[in-house]
Amino acid sequence: MVLVSIIVPVFNTEKYLKKCLESLINQSLKDIEILCVNDGSTDNSLAILEEYRNKDSRIKIFNQENKKQGAARNLGQKNATGEYIGFVDSDDWVDLNYFEKLYNSAKENDADIALATNVRIGNGKTKKRLEINEQQIAISLDDKFSLTKQAKNPCPTNKIYKTSLLNDNNITWPENVYCEDKIFTLKAVYFANKIVSVPNIYYYYYRNPNSTVNTCSKKHTIDKLTANMEVLDFLKSHNVKLENNDFWAVSRNIKILNLPILTVKQSLKCEKFLLFGYLPIFVRNV
Repeated sequence: MVLVSIIVPVFNTEKYLKKCLESLINQSLKDIEILCVNDGSTDNSLAILEEYRNKDSRIKIFNQENKKQGAARNLGQKNATGEYIGFVDSDDWVDLNYFEKLYNSAKENDADIALATNVRIGNGKTKKRLEINEQQIAISLDDKFSLTKQAKNPCPTNKIYKTSLLNDNNITWPENVYCEDKIFTLKAVYFANKIVSVPNIYYYYYRNPNSTVNTCSKKHTIDKLTANMEVLDFLKSHNVKLENNDFWAVSRNIKILNLPILTVKQSLKCEKFLLFGYLPIFVRNV
């Protein structure tokens, strides 16, 4: 068993892939495997993966037809042999001591999850979306959700997860949908015995204008609404009570000529009735 399995879904990212792979093969933690899932790329991505596999035997390549990130991550997860699992998107990169610091902190604190600062880069700007300034340990559900900013920033890639956490709780990725990260990260955080934050290491998330995150298709909108509702349903079915965090989902959306007339947004605590999608007309506790 290696210490960390790093899963990299790859789809048409030839411009960025080498930078990603360089940051992984040069990790200070050497006992890793790098599972690259080629998700039906039509550019030069597969050739780049093969080039790097010839350089580093820790790289393994899996090929599948295009099924989106969820299916690619599931394939990597199924073949992972590491004690912990991390996910890196193929247009992103990490600090060279990223996995060593996360792994050591997770082991020292017997934590199922260790997380780092998440930095977004793009459009000439750099922004820390989740900034970790000190080591903190979260055990209660409220503390775990607060530390990971689960309600606002359910990022799956600035963390490592104990493999047994994922396997024992059957935590996998929704397939063939966008916004697949919301329910995955929620379940992982919910079931984790303990979460530790690790300061001074960074996951660099590149705001790729062609990535699925920036897709504005009708399917993306529907999938996002569905994902939010799935998160809320999970929390309700597990009788979760939160003090300082809340999760919202659109439970009803009445339209005429494709214009929103009445929208109902639901949380764990209340329902909001919105006219034209943004004018509040009524709130009731649930």
